[in-house]
Amino acid sequence: MNANAPLVALRQVSKSYRRGSQLIRVLENITLDIAEGAFLALMGPSGSGKSTLLNLIAGLDQADEGSILVGGVDITALSETELARWRASNVGFIFQFYNLIPVLTAFENVELPLLLSGLSKRQRREHVATALSLVRLEDRLDHYPRQLSGGQQQRVAIARALVTDPAILVADEPTGDLDRTSAEEVLALMERFNSAIGKTIIMVTHDPRAGKRAHSIEYLDKGVLSDAPQDTLS
Repeated sequence: MNANAPLVALRQVSKSYRRGSQLIRVLENITLDIAEGAFLALMGPSGSGKSTLLNLIAGLDQADEGSILVGGVDITALSETELARWRASNVGFIFQFYNLIPVLTAFENVELPLLLSGLSKRQRREHVATALSLVRLEDRLDHYPRQLSGGQQQRVAIARALVTDPAILVADEPTGDLDRTSAEEVLALMERFNSAIGKTIIMVTHDPRAGKRAHSIEYLDKGVLSDAPQDTLS
């Protein structure tokens, strides 16, 4: 990978979905560069294509047209098996509703992405302890999700996203299910990971307060990139 090249490069990316006999165009000719170490917010109205774009960058979905290079790898050219392997090594996921497994402890939830990594039990334990320490939950590792607040559950989810040391963290409405105080704590953590350890973060959000935490904003409207209206950031 060229040292000056963007970490993520999308070129003329389009995506459609079929609903019955109707073909719905969700993204239209998206071209976008995201630098390594960026903290980018994707904003726009519901149905604008934000989550679809995030899913394409994360390798959860595949584009109909165009190319997506991440770290110099054209993920649009990968098979399903190759893409799954690439995701496991390169992308950490943070979702609105945490997606924690209720019968597993915080420690076990964070350990999940490491189980197929080839690491020894001791190495996995060290990685999990470090990740939970980063989100300041080292005293909650034996707690189950039901024993944690919403903010604490999201911090466990962030630790799970970080534990493999991925190239990119993708966050889809990470504060959407949190009260304001918990949301601020989660956003502060994401800011710290970006500034202190250089994690590249791509975040979908409806929340202008969350958008302001990002270093840059791309606004989508009806599947295309456009200038953000002033009230988006007010």
